[in-house]
Amino acid sequence: MKKKYHPTIGLEIHAELKTLTKMFCGCKNDPDEEKPNVNICPVCMAHPGALPVLNKKAIENVIKVGLAVNGEIADFAEFDRKNYFYPDIPKGYQISQYKYPIVSGGHLAGFDITRVHLEEDTANNKHDRGDFSLIDFNRSGVPLMELVTEPRTFENAKEAVFGATKFAEELQLMLWYLGVSEANMEKGEMRVEANISISSDLKKLGVKVEVKNLNSFRSVERAIKYELDRMTQLQEESKGNEIAQETRGWDEAKQKTFSQRKKESSEDYRYFPEPDLPKLKLHEAFNLEKMKKELPELPTQKRVRYKKDFGIKNEDIESFMNDPELAKWFEETTSLLNKDKEKIKLASSLITNDYIGIKKIKPNIKFPKTKNFSELVYMFSNAEISSRATKDIFSMILENDESPMKIAKEKNLLQRNDEGALKTIAQKIVDVNPKVVADYKRGKEQALMSLVGQIMKETKGSANPTVTKQILTDLLK
Repeated sequence: MKKKYHPTIGLEIHAELKTLTKMFCGCKNDPDEEKPNVNICPVCMAHPGALPVLNKKAIENVIKVGLAVNGEIADFAEFDRKNYFYPDIPKGYQISQYKYPIVSGGHLAGFDITRVHLEEDTANNKHDRGDFSLIDFNRSGVPLMELVTEPRTFENAKEAVFGATKFAEELQLMLWYLGVSEANMEKGEMRVEANISISSDLKKLGVKVEVKNLNSFRSVERAIKYELDRMTQLQEESKGNEIAQETRGWDEAKQKTFSQRKKESSEDYRYFPEPDLPKLKLHEAFNLEKMKKELPELPTQKRVRYKKDFGIKNEDIESFMNDPELAKWFEETTSLLNKDKEKIKLASSLITNDYIGIKKIKPNIKFPKTKNFSELVYMFSNAEISSRATKDIFSMILENDESPMKIAKEKNLLQRNDEGALKTIAQKIVDVNPKVVADYKRGKEQALMSLVGQIMKETKGSANPTVTKQILTDLLK
């Protein structure tokens, strides 16, 4: 019988902060700059005699993150030199934080947080030239937040993969809502590193492997799953003697991890306090109580409010959480629906199903005016148009933002509720379909829907199907 292994995951997530300038100089912080080596100066290029100056906004952004996760904001903090040589670090060391980070503790999405600290980003190595590499220093010195979680042990690999991915997604959302980072993983503005181990003994952690620079949620998910499978196989084959403590990379093309180097310890970096930067007294420099009160509504709070106030599906709520602009438009619409939950649910369904689906095909479509969108919802709720017509008109107002009532009249899409006129049409359909009528009277309910369909065809979809069905039921008694 195979042993049961419990996976333990710890995460280290780097996010570039949204500031006008870099961390220690006045160079522009522009992730969209395409020309290499234009946002550089003697400070971020490590020229002799150039001295760093702190970016207060970057420190403020990290404090906001700390407050949002209910961490402890340090009174005293300092920067350190993390010494290692690599071509993308011109100084031969990175300015980071070691013993005295800005934030300690906190909690988010099932993980306890160890620390959140601030450092400078490295330059960007370009390996697309064949026999040689080039370096773009535009990114060098950009303020970089690093968040480190406590290791969390899961019951099985499936839970571990889901839990770690959920944490990364929730952190990205929180950074968006706080306005401190774009956290665009495709641009490298947010990178995930996963510390992974397995153990058959819940009281003892296994050998840890770090998988570096995962730049999409899919990569996070697949890399952790691959590594857990690899570790389990090694444990089964070698009785626990073959897992090496190392740093591994993720090969997207091959969908597997690969060994990069032996895992370093903090001693290898020879940390010591940065002598060119002042010590920080954060409780004096920032009004933490005021900053806490001014935090925006965060995703966890918003989910609770949406469920309570609107009663919409969890899947719909997540669609709004992932798109703050879409959520804003939705909320502006709900204010015109008089807090009627049924109408709000209809609006939510149209947005999360129809609008999002159309936007995938036509990315440039705009939100219609809330006045027009809410009018459409009222028209359906009042049985003035059918569900099919509602969807059709919604597509039309996305293309040409005008009154749904005007469109319905012009396109003859208003639903017919005149029982007298519908009864005349129904009698005609009944008279020419004796076999279908006989089937219905023998107990075939589907036969009735066949008759309803013919009436809808006769009226070009304008008949109210509910009224039509009732008329037919009464005629065939």
